[in-house]
Amino acid sequence: MAKEEEPTRKDDEAKGQHNEHDAKPKQERPKTGSIVRIAGRDIDGELDIPAALMQIKGIGYNIASALSIALRDIYNIPKESQIGKLGESDVAKLEGLLKDPKKANIPAYLFNRRNDRDTGLDSHLVGTDLIVRTRQDIENDIRIQSWRGFRHKYGQKVRGQKTRSTGRTGATVGVTKKAAEAAQKAAQAGAPAGGTAEAKK
Repeated sequence: MAKEEEPTRKDDEAKGQHNEHDAKPKQERPKTGSIVRIAGRDIDGELDIPAALMQIKGIGYNIASALSIALRDIYNIPKESQIGKLGESDVAKLEGLLKDPKKANIPAYLFNRRNDRDTGLDSHLVGTDLIVRTRQDIENDIRIQSWRGFRHKYGQKVRGQKTRSTGRTGATVGVTKKAAEAAQKAAQAGAPAGGTAEAKK
């Protein structure tokens, strides 16, 4: 039986080696090795345009897709092209669309700053502009003492979430409660024994 098993093992190993050679090598994208700076963010040059735009704070999937399609339709730049292979003029065109997406006829419902409380205009903020404006909005809510302002001020959840199990601040309530119950049980167990001992004395 052992003599019959050996050829089958060798055949299996040979088949495994044959399958490994038949497997197609993975097609890797050519590495550009460049870094592109857009809106104050260093972006890997190997990414295509939509993926590269999503690396910027304030740019999500929908607005990135819309901007890449607008870049293709207006400037004939394919959305599949790597961001590192774009020329300086193409990158400047892309930054121009980032600053003012209205030029590309992108619908306003994709913007993150609609009906601004100061100007009443629709705009889309990215990078540090978005961070600064968000901080100003929070400070304004605290200043006018709105409900959202109070929630921000005391570090509580703002959008109506429940806070019984999450969002707790300070000492952990469950642990202190268990420790208090254990101490109370120990005190109750020790009290009768101590009382009888004193009575005997």
